[in-house]
Amino acid sequence: MPLRAIRYIEDHFGAFIETLKSLSRIPSISADPLAKDEMKRSAEAVRAAMVEAGLENCEVLEIPGALPYAYGEWLHAKGKPTLLLYAHHDVQPPGRPEHWKTPPFEPTLAGDGRLYARGIVDDKAGIVTHLAAVKAWLATTGSLPVNVKLIVEGEEEIGSDHLEEFLGRHKEKLAADVIVLTDTANLAAGLPSLTYRLRGICNLHIEVTALDHPLHSGMWGGPIADPVMAMAKILASLSDERGAPAICGLFDQVRPLSKREREAIAKLPFDQETFRADAGVQGGVKLVGEEGFGVYEKLWARPSVTVIALEASPIKGSSNQIVPSARARISVRLVPDMDPERTAALMVDHVKKAAPWGVRVHVEVEGSSPGWICVPEGPAFEAAKRALSRGFGREVALIGAGGSIPFVGPFAEAFGGAPALLLGLEDPICNAHSENESLNLDDWKKSMKGAVYLYEELASTAR
Repeated sequence: MPLRAIRYIEDHFGAFIETLKSLSRIPSISADPLAKDEMKRSAEAVRAAMVEAGLENCEVLEIPGALPYAYGEWLHAKGKPTLLLYAHHDVQPPGRPEHWKTPPFEPTLAGDGRLYARGIVDDKAGIVTHLAAVKAWLATTGSLPVNVKLIVEGEEEIGSDHLEEFLGRHKEKLAADVIVLTDTANLAAGLPSLTYRLRGICNLHIEVTALDHPLHSGMWGGPIADPVMAMAKILASLSDERGAPAICGLFDQVRPLSKREREAIAKLPFDQETFRADAGVQGGVKLVGEEGFGVYEKLWARPSVTVIALEASPIKGSSNQIVPSARARISVRLVPDMDPERTAALMVDHVKKAAPWGVRVHVEVEGSSPGWICVPEGPAFEAAKRALSRGFGREVALIGAGGSIPFVGPFAEAFGGAPALLLGLEDPICNAHSENESLNLDDWKKSMKGAVYLYEELASTAR
């Protein structure tokens, strides 16, 4: 029976590309307060695509203050498990227009077998992956082997602040036996991967002030404290000479990898030159971080500190001034068992102690969420491994993710006991969150097939 659905994926892949293009033309930028109408248009477009795929009771769901969700279901597989499928329809801002090779909201197929657009892989392809699998089953057999509920969020890219409230309001509607979250990555192109651990995040905004107005740098430079120089000293203190975090007490919270975990990570394929090339690391620039840890361990199982924004005055139009203040945003990636509140307190304490010359320092914690980890064992995980292996023709890799996905924690809490399967479409060169974001179409088709097989494999697991 799955073979007919697999053939349907092959025969109608072009139509699924067109569906994805249509969704990706909508600039559903959740971080833009002026894009609320586009967010509503996006949610409605997703709802319409659900209807076209054959899902039932499709609707746009809203709660006060939140951006819209889309929901659809198919619940006629009596006695079979229910899957709650998750994706999100909001996207990151496009970034620097001059760095895009093609218009960010006009999906463009390139000769390299990739489709380029903002949100194309993160995460609108995730939406269409499951719509394609549902459509393929219904079109060829008239039914699904499992019950399906698809929820598509509109606030993932801004931290999923309302997700916990949303799940509380709709817990009964969304109740399921297995959660399938489609918003992670594969370790490499063509290598299907299941993610079982995520880093958390803690963001801070720092402002350093020394003056109440700008001063002429010639008339006053020398005895007057420069806030930009003070900020530079603070930021430099965040890492040691190896580039590893240098915040006192930060590593006291870190859960070390077990011997078994380290051995499993060591077996994963890794080529340093490919890694450097995929990241765009320039010649002569060293890889940094703690000694004694491999790249995957640093990415998945160790905390990191990054300066994600820095401003004082723009170079264009600047003059010979000592500016009165400087600002920076800091991103700290957390791992189990790091507590976000304690981490934020450690960061605030470090920044204030590192501030030189008595400059005034204001630190605001902008938001945080903990890391997440599970044991990737049991019937659901085994079913997912078999399904993805059939779809891709390769053995599945169990991996971590260096990024943060805020929705996983609330889902895990709301549906305690239900295994969470994190599947991905991204590959190392997809440029999610950067300019020229793209989707590997060959991998996308394999992921659709993997989803077809996943429904069949999970049908035999206990509810």
